[in-house]
Amino acid sequence: MEHKRERIEKLVEELNRYAYEYYVLANPSVTDKDYDRLYDELASLERETGYILPYSPTQRVGDNILPEFSKYTHKARLWSLDKAQSFEELKEWHERNVKFVNAQNSTRSEKLPPLKYILTKKFDGLTINLTYDENGILIKAATRGTGTVGEDVTLQAKTINSIPLKINYDHVMEIHGEAIMTKEAFEKYNENAVVPLKNLRNGAAGALRNLNIKETARRNLSAFFYDIGYNEGRGFKSYEEMLKFIKDKGFPMDAYMKSCSTLDEIKEELAYIEDIRFKLNYDIDGVVIAIDDIETRELLGNTVKFPRWAIAYKFEAQEATTTLLDVEWNVGRSGRVSPTALLEPVDLAGATVKRATLNNMDDIHRKNVRIGAEVFVRRSNDVIPEIMGVKEESLANSREIIPPESCPACGGHIILQGAHYFCENTLSCKPQLIKTIVHFASRSAMNIAGFSEKTAEQLFEKMEIKSVSDLYRLKKEDLLTLDKFGEKKAQNLLNAIEKSENCELDAFIYALGIPNVGEKTVSDLVKKFKTLEGIKAAGFEDLVAVPDIGDIVARNIVEFFNEERVLLIIDELLSLGIKPHYEEAEISENPFEGKTVVVTGALKNYSRTGIKEKLESLGAKVSGSVSKKTDYVLVGEEPGSKYDKAKELNISILSEEEFETLLGGSLR
Repeated sequence: MEHKRERIEKLVEELNRYAYEYYVLANPSVTDKDYDRLYDELASLERETGYILPYSPTQRVGDNILPEFSKYTHKARLWSLDKAQSFEELKEWHERNVKFVNAQNSTRSEKLPPLKYILTKKFDGLTINLTYDENGILIKAATRGTGTVGEDVTLQAKTINSIPLKINYDHVMEIHGEAIMTKEAFEKYNENAVVPLKNLRNGAAGALRNLNIKETARRNLSAFFYDIGYNEGRGFKSYEEMLKFIKDKGFPMDAYMKSCSTLDEIKEELAYIEDIRFKLNYDIDGVVIAIDDIETRELLGNTVKFPRWAIAYKFEAQEATTTLLDVEWNVGRSGRVSPTALLEPVDLAGATVKRATLNNMDDIHRKNVRIGAEVFVRRSNDVIPEIMGVKEESLANSREIIPPESCPACGGHIILQGAHYFCENTLSCKPQLIKTIVHFASRSAMNIAGFSEKTAEQLFEKMEIKSVSDLYRLKKEDLLTLDKFGEKKAQNLLNAIEKSENCELDAFIYALGIPNVGEKTVSDLVKKFKTLEGIKAAGFEDLVAVPDIGDIVARNIVEFFNEERVLLIIDELLSLGIKPHYEEAEISENPFEGKTVVVTGALKNYSRTGIKEKLESLGAKVSGSVSKKTDYVLVGEEPGSKYDKAKELNISILSEEEFETLLGGSLR
């Protein structure tokens, strides 16, 4: 029996370490299969012996449905943060701090240090407070509640795999963090949800405040930690020291943490975070700015509601509520007939929003969206906003959204394929043909200079162009009949069309408009198969073997080149003089040829896609994880765990400047 207990203790220690490597460091040292084997062994031994450690990974997810929430009194108060919604307000707060420190230093023999602020992201989730006992075991998790008393969500919090169930610390402490839902977890949950989640924050809050623990686990929450609220061990002299302690104890932390001493530095960081805000895979609604020195914090103290030593700079809202006025149906290049919401104008994330996407009828029904209802609208990056859900209380006077019975553009027959409606009139449906021609002539495709949507509309209406191949049959006298076309403009367009005949293969393939196939995928196809015939003949297995091409895209490509109409158009284009060609680039001798390179952090001058393409053009293999086989790790701002792994393995680490120097300045 004793040896089984020892085996259980060893397995728990091992599995918790593996979970930390996987969920916090994103650098697993064992395969999923090996982890599952050890987990099953542990679960079997626990059932056999009845010996279950409170921090065993088997205790993360239970079948519990709690009757109600119990209250928990925090050992130290959880403060709210005062908010600044303009830089002027932030400046006033800073000036008060300067005045206070100067007043203190005028009377003190031991001066306070110059003001230094630590900037972290303000996560848009639900505050969570974890309590660990003197053995380092997680004994309680609670919501913020009133700041003094919260709700016990211990079992719910244990479903968050990145939260350590045991830490190496022998003093009672409470640590604050934010439970969040990532965009990936949100989308995966909503794929099969009977009632879809409206936004990431509600997804996280609803999970932690759900009495059904299995439902909490289904949400696949994450968490970030940033503050020790109560600590019976040694205190901290600075916030930076506290954050290092949090990281060293194995808590998941966001990579962003900046030290600033001036308002100009703070302003620069605020602009940076606002710029990357919508590129993150979780929601933030601002930046927290906190004084670093703990003694200064203690002297500043708190108001009735807020600490005086920290403030939250809030960004503009990315979600708003407005009324759905009507639904407009539009026809796309593929013939898909899609609904667009027409909204009561509302200010959102710095723009006035009047339209939003509704995806399809399945989405409309799942979200119970109806005309006349108040809807939640969300805007991410610069894409068209999306309706996330409705205010249930606004449905009383609303009406159902009815899909069209015929194509709204041409009156043709429409059919339902999967979740989407399609117009079957591919030959003379104006929006379909115009968008197809415009795409074909676009800069990334055949690059026909001077070709516009207005021109495409006239060609369709006045010359009855029915296919992209008809572009290569145009004559000057035909073009002169079009509005605003004189001799020069007509000749320029004909010259541009003629010039496009000698095109690169990837541009030609992209111009064909294969569903779900973008420029990057086309580039990968061309590098792999080299010729048009090679791509046309590629089978499903050949295609999924190409990096980043999955089952859906592979099927789309196969189906596209199996369509008789597509093959006829391609043959017609070739017979009219289109000559797509591909020349494999020669790789000149350079330090990265044949090397494996990992990129981590944000580069100043290059996107992640751009640097990957550059490295591949140099003959390098770009990997997503660091191992002993890695030759270089290229490090930008806010590097993650890959940077730490590279240092641990003593792998060559390059800054962006060192990378350029190695290439003799030839990167750009």
